[in-house]
Amino acid sequence: MVVSVFVELSIVIIIAVIVAGIMRLLRQPLVIGYILTGIIVSPYFFNIVTPTDAIATFAQIGIALLLFMVGLNLNPRIIKDVGKVSLITGVGQVIFTSVIGFFIGKFLGFSTIVSTYIAIALTFSSTIIIMKLLSDKGDLETLYGRIALGFLIVQDLIVIVILMVISSIPAGIDFATLALETVLRGVGLLILLFLISVHIFPRITQAIAKSQEFLLLFSIGWCFAIASLFYYLNFSIEAGALIAGITLSLSPYHYEIGSKMKPLRDFFIILFFISLGSQMVFTNISQYVIPILIFSVFILIGNPLIVMVLMGLMGYTKRNSFLAGLTVAQISEFSLILIALGVNVGHLTNEILSLVTIVGLITIAGSTYLILYANKIYPHLSRYLGIFERKGEKVDEHKHHKDETYDIILFGYDRIGYDILESFKKIKKKFLVVDYNPETITKLAKGGFDCKYGDASDSELLNELNFSKIKMVASTIHNLDTNLLLINKVRESNKKAIITVVSHQIDEAMKLYDAGATYVLMPHFLGGHHVSTMIEAHGLNLSKFLKEKVAHVEHLRMRKEVGHEHPLHEK
Repeated sequence: MVVSVFVELSIVIIIAVIVAGIMRLLRQPLVIGYILTGIIVSPYFFNIVTPTDAIATFAQIGIALLLFMVGLNLNPRIIKDVGKVSLITGVGQVIFTSVIGFFIGKFLGFSTIVSTYIAIALTFSSTIIIMKLLSDKGDLETLYGRIALGFLIVQDLIVIVILMVISSIPAGIDFATLALETVLRGVGLLILLFLISVHIFPRITQAIAKSQEFLLLFSIGWCFAIASLFYYLNFSIEAGALIAGITLSLSPYHYEIGSKMKPLRDFFIILFFISLGSQMVFTNISQYVIPILIFSVFILIGNPLIVMVLMGLMGYTKRNSFLAGLTVAQISEFSLILIALGVNVGHLTNEILSLVTIVGLITIAGSTYLILYANKIYPHLSRYLGIFERKGEKVDEHKHHKDETYDIILFGYDRIGYDILESFKKIKKKFLVVDYNPETITKLAKGGFDCKYGDASDSELLNELNFSKIKMVASTIHNLDTNLLLINKVRESNKKAIITVVSHQIDEAMKLYDAGATYVLMPHFLGGHHVSTMIEAHGLNLSKFLKEKVAHVEHLRMRKEVGHEHPLHEK
């Protein structure tokens, strides 16, 4: 039996490597390859591997470890960190998508419980996939990237609550009766675990952390112990694993725990997706073709439209609304876990699992290309997207006048731009700040600064600005194409203006210099240069370095207060 399971697992992993390699060549997320591997080895196709309890157990471990890691990285300040626009967009998108999805399900003839599950599954987008795609594009630090990651965090928090509730509800039980029992048992258990995590765990982990190997073993043991405890108390393994992670999140060593458990989680979650693919059935798939197409179109088009409407109402440009909207054009790995849990507790059939999984494959594959080529798609749709921008009173109330001339124009205020603006004040030159974040423009306007709401990649905006008499143009925007456009627009009417831009790549910096940039700021190299300057100035004098530290800490606190803290990239 052991040998058989080992051989089967070996075959599965080898096929997964091949299929995942093909996905890499197609620039698709590897999760598609894992699900396709499960389909390939299933009895409905090549029947290479028969479903076994061992593989199902591995898949269960994968879900438990995933939720444990999610709990491990939950931060009580997380809602505050995502910002108002992300909170409103995240909650709003969840509400509208789930309501519309539910009625689509009912229209297509599905039962209330099935429609509810499908509606919830359609609501959530993949944080892991989006982060990878935005990172590859270099857009994690753009306005739309930060907003998108923010409302994805909100989605994750909502789906966690839903998973805990659903996984604890057996099929065919009275919900009212169960609710009272669940609350009583759950509250008591959570209070006990909270007390343990606050008063006992910090001391335990401090002692255990002296051995990294033992710390890993303890973390795995705690995850499995609490998950098993929850299971025997008629909750669920998934809920227990999540709570186990949350209890350890208060430990000062939760980063070390997370880094050590991540490879283990990744391996077992791969087996979950493979197991998911192997559970799909295709005997009656023809009757689900129309629902699959309708749900896929709704996710690929409807979800982005919902986000665009919400962001437009809050005053964001059509470009940022469009780019952020595309990030929700797929369903999440949590959506697939939700449906799998629904099957396990008896609420759903394997046919519904197959339907949602196929929708997941279509939307993940489609949205990947939409996100990667969004900047090329946008110009073709730009003229039709004006309806999503707020009409009437504009978000960019400011003192800027079209015909007014300035010595300096700054594009992009946050973080880098903040220090540059301070230097403008010191040299007492007339300046204008251009930014595409409505909240930033509102703050600057209240502070009495001349400012303009707009996107530097918008040619119409650049044509409105008078560059002919400008002395300097400074851009803190990281996008190469945007900076090239800006340089070209300035040089068309002004050959003598100083133009400073930002880049993170040497090759891109050389292109910017060739286009006419006066100086290209490269933050990564600048940091090293600053440290070397400190060493030359202070030598090895500890007291002088400590003075630098005090000043830097104070500066960081001030920058954090004005909202310049970088968003969380890993959850």
